[in-house]
Amino acid sequence: MTNTLRFPPAEPSVAAAFFAAELAFEADPDDVVRDLRAGDTGGFRLVETRGAEAFARVRIPGAVHLPHWEVDEVTTAGWDRDLVYVCYCESSECNAATKGAAALAALGFRVKRLSGGIRAWLAAGYPVEGGEENLHGVACAC
Repeated sequence: MTNTLRFPPAEPSVAAAFFAAELAFEADPDDVVRDLRAGDTGGFRLVETRGAEAFARVRIPGAVHLPHWEVDEVTTAGWDRDLVYVCYCESSECNAATKGAAALAALGFRVKRLSGGIRAWLAAGYPVEGGEENLHGVACAC
């Protein structure tokens, strides 16, 4: 038996449920940029969860800045609870987006995490405010 198939795949219905659940937690940069380009952002808001220096250097256009360690009832007062907040940070190796999404969810907000963070966004060639050259040397402050 091959290494690939040493553990048999799940039944299709189980696999469908698993992958649908996974998609409930993450947003793909391709999907987000399509919505941004179409002006169809009424249902979600991007939230940058890294530190202020990183946000000042490079960010996704239209994102609000809220470092994950500052998420609380005061900093989110007035946020629309009908929106889904899509948190992002540096990359898959950074967990600031996960921490931010967890904190927002604990406050009762609906959340997703942007797959791959701003590095995946940049790798796809999508627009940023600031610039890719500004990303280097900025700690993610996770």
